Amino acid sequence: MQGTSDRTCPAVHLPVRREDGLAPPGDYAGMLALEPVFPATLYDGREVWAVARHSVVREVLNDVRFSTDRRREGYPMLSASQPARRRDVPRNIITMDPPEHPEARRAVTQEFTSRRINQLRPRIQQVVDERIDRLLEATQPVDLFEVLALPVPSLVICELIGVPYRDHAFFEDRSSRFLSAAASREERAAAVEELREYMHTLVADKERHPTEDLLGRQARDGAEHDYLVELGVLLLVAGHETTASMIGLGTLALLQRPHLWEVVRTEPDRVPDVVEELLRWFTIAEKVTVRVAIEDVELHGRHIRAGDGLLLLTNAANHDPEAVAHPEVIDPDQASRQHLAFGFGPHLCLGANLARAELEIALGTLTRRVPGLRLAVPVSELRFRHESSIFGPLEIPVHTGTAH
Repeated sequence: MQGTSDRTCPAVHLPVRREDGLAPPGDYAGMLALEPVFPATLYDGREVWAVARHSVVREVLNDVRFSTDRRREGYPMLSASQPARRRDVPRNIITMDPPEHPEARRAVTQEFTSRRINQLRPRIQQVVDERIDRLLEATQPVDLFEVLALPVPSLVICELIGVPYRDHAFFEDRSSRFLSAAASREERAAAVEELREYMHTLVADKERHPTEDLLGRQARDGAEHDYLVELGVLLLVAGHETTASMIGLGTLALLQRPHLWEVVRTEPDRVPDVVEELLRWFTIAEKVTVRVAIEDVELHGRHIRAGDGLLLLTNAANHDPEAVAHPEVIDPDQASRQHLAFGFGPHLCLGANLARAELEIALGTLTRRVPGLRLAVPVSELRFRHESSIFGPLEIPVHTGTAH
């Protein structure tokens, strides 16, 4: 990376590990005090640029001179397990730049509008109720992540895109391996290839016999086969991993804060604000907010050269005191949709409306139906997926307060 000879800040090494799974990394407070754009070092010694301030992260995310295309030279890989050869990186709406990206995004945006998701709410409620029934019937202690947090978004995304839920164990396992930074490059490649093979068969069937679901409609409208395969894999993985983690983390955060638990349980109108604050507080997909400059750019006093990588620290940005009045607390009174948990700009998360609905319904229903819920182990014994692109709990052993 060019232009780091004028380094005026201490050495910063990224990505940062969350020492406390239920709080943001402590290192971020110091990074927010640095220059708007500062140099950082990756795991392999490679230097990149980093941005922590909320306003500057938004600025970069909205600037088409910074690419999301992981096939480009200079794109920062955050672990040794990521693809070594750029041709191994899939072509999907995440890796596309203009002019491809806007057209591809428009083709599926209608599936995730507020109106469409509101139509899904009764079905989401039904799924949540069924899973809480199982939670209450289970032998104690029971793993809330396995029984509730993971199946809810998994079932919903399966129905939405047209994947048989009977195959959920297969794709949940493969997606977990694909997202794991602890897995070898070969293991990750094998996992995603198995997902592609599965989706290839499914898409081919929908091309022969179009169905009334997202993939079926896209196939009927003439979308290319290979593109649909990658779209299906992307939506399947992102559509359940992120929300499952947030349902789990959100539950843990509420259990630690009885006053917020009561707000969610007794004041349904305030649940959306609590959810926004939980999304801001955890910002679990920060490791995917990476860019590479496609031309020379002057950015807040730094000369960014074409091919320079940038890490956009959305978790730090969501705790920026210039953007949030009291970033150190989860306070529904300061809730705003200006947080960056879903990204910002052209690549704002397609499933944001769906994730919000699932979180609101899952957390609201859980607090009402299981008021005596409590952890079965001390918080210090909880285990988290630190080595994953999507942060979250591995398991949540609980007692429901019911006798079995």
